[in-house]
Amino acid sequence: MERLKNSGFYKLKFLVTPEEFKGILELFEQKEAQFSLSNAARTTHDLNQVHEAYTAYYQYFTGQEKLQYHPHFVYSITMNLDDKISGFFIKNEGISFPYRGAWAEDELPSIMISLPKGFQLHLEDEKGKYYVYEDIREHLPLTHAFYEEVGKYIKKHTKLLRISVGSSTDDVQELKPSVRVSRDAAAELANSWVFKTYSLVLNMA
Repeated sequence: MERLKNSGFYKLKFLVTPEEFKGILELFEQKEAQFSLSNAARTTHDLNQVHEAYTAYYQYFTGQEKLQYHPHFVYSITMNLDDKISGFFIKNEGISFPYRGAWAEDELPSIMISLPKGFQLHLEDEKGKYYVYEDIREHLPLTHAFYEEVGKYIKKHTKLLRISVGSSTDDVQELKPSVRVSRDAAAELANSWVFKTYSLVLNMA
Protein backbone atom coordinates (compact mmCIF):
# COMPACT_ATOMS: atom_id res chain seq x y z
CA MET A 1 0.00 0.00 0.00
CA GLU A 2 1.31 3.43 -0.93
CA ARG A 3 2.62 5.54 1.91
CA LEU A 4 1.99 9.26 1.98
CA LYS A 5 4.60 11.86 2.89
CA ASN A 6 2.01 13.74 4.89
CA SER A 7 -1.68 13.49 5.52
CA GLY A 8 -3.25 16.51 3.87
CA PHE A 9 -7.02 16.92 3.70
CA TYR A 10 -10.00 16.58 1.40
CA LYS A 11 -11.75 19.95 1.72
CA LEU A 12 -15.03 21.50 0.63
CA LYS A 13 -16.16 25.05 1.44
CA PHE A 14 -19.80 26.08 1.25
CA LEU A 15 -22.56 28.33 2.56
CA VAL A 16 -26.24 27.40 2.69
CA THR A 17 -29.23 28.74 4.62
CA PRO A 18 -29.93 27.29 8.09
CA GLU A 19 -32.97 25.51 6.65
CA GLU A 20 -30.81 23.94 3.94
CA PHE A 21 -28.17 23.03 6.51
CA LYS A 22 -30.72 20.70 8.14
CA GLY A 23 -30.45 18.46 5.08
CA ILE A 24 -26.69 18.12 5.63
CA LEU A 25 -27.20 17.36 9.31
CA GLU A 26 -29.70 14.63 8.42
CA LEU A 27 -26.97 12.82 6.49
CA PHE A 28 -24.79 12.81 9.61
CA GLU A 29 -27.73 11.80 11.79
CA GLN A 30 -28.21 8.68 9.66
CA LYS A 31 -24.61 7.69 10.46
CA GLU A 32 -25.05 8.39 14.19
CA ALA A 33 -22.30 11.00 14.07
CA GLN A 34 -21.25 12.87 17.21
CA PHE A 35 -20.41 16.58 17.12
CA SER A 36 -17.89 17.79 19.70
CA LEU A 37 -16.54 21.26 20.42
CA SER A 38 -12.79 21.69 20.15
CA ASN A 39 -12.44 22.64 23.81
CA ALA A 40 -10.52 20.78 26.52
CA ALA A 41 -13.67 19.00 27.70
CA ARG A 42 -14.65 18.05 24.11
CA THR A 43 -18.24 19.02 24.91
CA THR A 44 -20.73 17.08 22.78
CA HIS A 45 -23.60 18.93 21.10
CA ASP A 46 -26.79 17.38 19.78
CA LEU A 47 -27.98 18.23 16.27
CA ASN A 48 -30.29 20.99 17.52
CA GLN A 49 -27.36 22.73 19.22
CA VAL A 50 -25.21 22.31 16.11
CA HIS A 51 -28.00 23.83 14.02
CA GLU A 52 -28.35 26.73 16.46
CA ALA A 53 -24.61 27.40 16.26
CA TYR A 54 -24.69 27.38 12.45
CA THR A 55 -27.74 29.68 12.42
CA ALA A 56 -25.97 32.19 14.67
CA TYR A 57 -22.90 32.19 12.42
CA TYR A 58 -25.00 32.50 9.24
CA GLN A 59 -27.19 35.31 10.58
CA TYR A 60 -24.15 37.32 11.67
CA PHE A 61 -23.10 37.65 8.03
CA THR A 62 -26.52 37.86 6.36
CA GLY A 63 -28.05 40.40 8.75
CA GLN A 64 -28.73 44.02 7.89
CA GLU A 65 -26.42 45.33 10.61
CA LYS A 66 -23.09 44.09 11.92
CA LEU A 67 -23.36 42.64 15.41
CA GLN A 68 -20.82 43.26 18.15
CA TYR A 69 -20.26 39.56 18.77
CA HIS A 70 -18.74 37.39 16.02
CA PRO A 71 -19.95 33.78 16.51
CA HIS A 72 -17.81 30.83 15.43
CA PHE A 73 -18.74 27.39 14.17
CA VAL A 74 -16.14 24.70 14.93
CA TYR A 75 -16.73 20.98 15.53
CA SER A 76 -14.97 17.68 15.26
CA ILE A 77 -17.29 14.93 14.02
CA THR A 78 -16.73 11.30 14.99
CA MET A 79 -18.35 8.21 13.48
CA ASN A 80 -17.87 4.46 13.47
CA LEU A 81 -18.35 3.44 9.83
CA ASP A 82 -15.42 1.05 9.30
CA ASP A 83 -15.26 -0.70 12.69
CA LYS A 84 -12.83 2.07 13.63
CA ILE A 85 -13.46 5.53 14.97
CA SER A 86 -13.11 8.03 12.14
CA GLY A 87 -13.86 11.67 11.87
CA PHE A 88 -14.38 14.87 9.97
CA PHE A 89 -13.70 18.44 10.96
CA ILE A 90 -16.11 21.28 10.21
CA LYS A 91 -15.42 24.95 10.90
CA ASN A 92 -16.03 28.46 9.69
CA GLU A 93 -13.40 29.72 7.26
CA GLY A 94 -13.40 33.41 6.34
CA ILE A 95 -12.81 34.57 2.76
CA SER A 96 -10.53 37.61 2.54
CA PHE A 97 -11.11 40.16 -0.20
CA PRO A 98 -9.41 43.40 -1.33
CA TYR A 99 -10.85 46.82 -0.56
CA ARG A 100 -9.33 50.17 -1.57
CA GLY A 101 -5.84 48.84 -2.09
CA ALA A 102 -5.69 46.70 1.05
CA TRP A 103 -7.44 43.71 2.58
CA ALA A 104 -10.91 44.45 3.95
CA GLU A 105 -11.30 44.48 7.71
CA ASP A 106 -14.11 41.92 7.45
CA GLU A 107 -14.31 38.62 5.62
CA LEU A 108 -16.98 36.76 3.70
CA PRO A 109 -18.38 33.64 5.35
CA SER A 110 -17.95 29.98 4.48
CA ILE A 111 -17.99 26.64 6.23
CA MET A 112 -15.24 24.12 5.49
CA ILE A 113 -15.73 20.40 5.95
CA SER A 114 -12.57 18.31 5.81
CA LEU A 115 -11.36 14.73 6.04
CA PRO A 116 -7.72 13.61 6.39
CA LYS A 117 -6.31 11.95 3.27
CA GLY A 118 -3.96 9.85 5.36
CA PHE A 119 -4.57 7.16 7.95
CA GLN A 120 -1.91 7.16 10.65
CA LEU A 121 -0.18 3.83 11.29
CA HIS A 122 1.99 3.40 14.38
CA LEU A 123 5.01 1.19 13.71
CA GLU A 124 8.17 0.12 15.50
CA ASP A 125 11.55 -1.12 14.28
CA GLU A 126 15.10 -1.37 15.59
CA LYS A 127 15.31 2.44 15.61
CA GLY A 128 12.22 2.83 17.79
CA LYS A 129 8.59 3.81 17.43
CA TYR A 130 7.35 5.95 14.57
CA TYR A 131 4.29 6.44 12.39
CA VAL A 132 3.47 6.70 8.71
CA TYR A 133 0.43 7.71 6.70
CA GLU A 134 -1.37 5.45 4.24
CA ASP A 135 -4.32 6.22 1.99
CA ILE A 136 -7.51 6.63 4.04
CA ARG A 137 -9.52 5.18 1.15
CA GLU A 138 -7.84 1.83 1.80
CA HIS A 139 -8.20 1.86 5.59
CA LEU A 140 -11.56 3.66 5.97
CA PRO A 141 -13.42 3.14 2.67
CA LEU A 142 -16.90 3.72 4.16
CA THR A 143 -15.77 6.96 5.82
CA HIS A 144 -14.33 8.25 2.56
CA ALA A 145 -17.48 7.18 0.70
CA PHE A 146 -19.60 9.12 3.19
CA TYR A 147 -17.45 12.22 2.69
CA GLU A 148 -18.08 11.86 -1.06
CA GLU A 149 -21.81 11.50 -0.38
CA VAL A 150 -21.89 14.70 1.67
CA GLY A 151 -19.87 16.50 -1.00
CA LYS A 152 -22.25 15.43 -3.78
CA TYR A 153 -25.24 16.57 -1.73
CA ILE A 154 -23.69 20.01 -1.13
CA LYS A 155 -22.64 20.40 -4.78
CA LYS A 156 -26.14 19.45 -5.95
CA HIS A 157 -27.66 22.33 -3.98
CA THR A 158 -25.00 25.00 -4.59
CA LYS A 159 -23.01 26.89 -7.21
CA LEU A 160 -19.57 28.48 -7.09
CA LEU A 161 -19.57 31.92 -5.48
CA ARG A 162 -18.70 34.82 -7.80
CA ILE A 163 -18.44 38.41 -6.56
CA SER A 164 -17.28 41.72 -8.01
CA VAL A 165 -15.15 43.93 -5.77
CA GLY A 166 -14.35 47.57 -6.47
CA SER A 167 -15.72 51.05 -5.94
CA SER A 168 -15.32 52.20 -9.53
CA THR A 169 -15.43 50.70 -13.03
CA ASP A 170 -11.64 51.16 -13.29
CA ASP A 171 -10.67 48.87 -10.42
CA VAL A 172 -13.45 46.26 -10.41
CA GLN A 173 -12.20 42.71 -10.07
CA GLU A 174 -14.06 39.43 -9.81
CA LEU A 175 -13.48 37.15 -6.85
CA LYS A 176 -13.58 33.43 -7.64
CA PRO A 177 -13.14 31.67 -4.28
CA SER A 178 -13.46 27.90 -4.13
CA VAL A 179 -16.66 28.27 -2.12
CA ARG A 180 -20.04 26.90 -3.09
CA VAL A 181 -23.20 28.78 -2.12
CA SER A 182 -26.89 28.00 -2.47
CA ARG A 183 -29.18 30.33 -4.41
CA ASP A 184 -31.08 31.43 -1.29
CA ALA A 185 -27.91 31.96 0.76
CA ALA A 186 -26.41 34.03 -2.07
CA ALA A 187 -29.54 36.20 -2.22
CA GLU A 188 -29.46 36.86 1.53
CA LEU A 189 -25.73 37.53 1.48
CA ALA A 190 -26.20 40.03 -1.36
CA ASN A 191 -28.51 42.09 0.90
CA SER A 192 -26.27 41.85 3.97
CA TRP A 193 -24.26 44.49 5.79
CA VAL A 194 -21.05 42.98 4.38
CA PHE A 195 -22.09 43.63 0.79
CA LYS A 196 -23.42 47.09 1.56
CA THR A 197 -20.35 48.14 3.56
CA TYR A 198 -17.91 47.16 0.82
CA SER A 199 -20.12 47.72 -2.26
CA LEU A 200 -19.84 44.09 -3.31
CA VAL A 201 -21.85 42.77 -6.23
CA LEU A 202 -23.04 39.20 -6.67
CA ASN A 203 -22.28 37.79 -10.15
CA MET A 204 -24.37 34.64 -10.05
CA ALA A 205 -27.21 33.87 -12.47
